[in-house]
Amino acid sequence: QLQLVESGGGLVQPGGSLRLTCAASTSISTIPVMAWYRQTPGKEREFVANITRRGTTTYADSVKGRFTASRDNTKYMVYLQMNNLKPEDTAVYYCRATLIFSDPVWGQGTPVTVSP
Repeated sequence: QLQLVESGGGLVQPGGSLRLTCAASTSISTIPVMAWYRQTPGKEREFVANITRRGTTTYADSVKGRFTASRDNTKYMVYLQMNNLKPEDTAVYYCRATLIFSDPVWGQGTPVTVSP
């Protein structure tokens, strides 16, 4: 059964960078879409970015040009490179796997705080 574990979150100053990692317990080579979402207290979880099995990426307007999603199917890993971070990027970031014949799988999240 697929499990996802995020890491790489932390405290960073505005303008700084972080690289989030999502480690899968099984191969992700056949998973159509891997995605990143984020959530702040009192708000719904929102889409950040996704990447298809072939490497096509899509981004939320709020992060376009600053964040880059990538995946390494051979290492069962998905990444989110976040540059020029802003205080409004503060959130818990979640990795999600879109499966073909079952419900999506979520990780437990990794917190990101952008503050001076």
